[in-house]
Amino acid sequence: MVIKVLPEGVHWSKRLFDIVVSGLLLILLSPVILLVAVAIWVFDGTPIMFSQERPGIKGEVFTMHKFRTMRAPKRRGRRFPDEKRISKLGALLRQTSLDELPELWNVLRGEMSLIGPRPLLVRYLKHYDEEQIRRHDVLPGITGWAQINGRNVQTWEQRFAHDLWYVDNWSFLLDLKILVKTLIIVVKREGVSPTDGTIMEEFKGRDIVEEEPKAKTSDSQQMNFINPKKRKTKELKLKKQEEQPQQQPQPQIAFSAQRKAFPRS
Repeated sequence: MVIKVLPEGVHWSKRLFDIVVSGLLLILLSPVILLVAVAIWVFDGTPIMFSQERPGIKGEVFTMHKFRTMRAPKRRGRRFPDEKRISKLGALLRQTSLDELPELWNVLRGEMSLIGPRPLLVRYLKHYDEEQIRRHDVLPGITGWAQINGRNVQTWEQRFAHDLWYVDNWSFLLDLKILVKTLIIVVKREGVSPTDGTIMEEFKGRDIVEEEPKAKTSDSQQMNFINPKKRKTKELKLKKQEEQPQQQPQPQIAFSAQRKAFPRS
């Protein structure tokens, strides 16, 4: 087991708070963690844990651990969408945030923090713009500023705006405020999922726009998009076509469908 005592770019007071609180919670909540694990094994079977690679601070990938809340995507030859895969026990775990308890282990190891932007999927990294990527300037968290301001009922733009505000305005007192508000939200079970009951849609970035009709380009403009070897061949071909004398089109004689009648002498 590797524990990062003080990850690069993390303030010592934040890291000390994470170590003390996550360690105490893992000890105090161990009966609850054991009970949840047994319940998942009894009602939903194995595996009990859900582990997935997520990007952390500076985009460094780590393995995040949670309690499993969803069934297999394919059962009895049918593939089910994510919103249909959440079990009854899984829905309860999500509403109470008990599925997040194993992440305390990630916090203790220095891969996550109690407070910070939520770790999203690794494949989202390629879609971030120069501003959005700044959410990885800090450790990802179990809860954060975005989670106490709408949780999962926000748009991606709102979520990223909250994450970046936290990055620019972090303080120890702000972390304490977020932690207290998180406990209140969990008790009230607010903002667990969008109002229509579906899972939040996948982030695809801002670079996906409707294609505009392409203007017709000339031969010289098209040459800029051809690789050098093919471009030279294309240029020679065009040059030969220009040097060849253009053939005059032969006049076409239209013949009448009917035979012409000549006068008799």
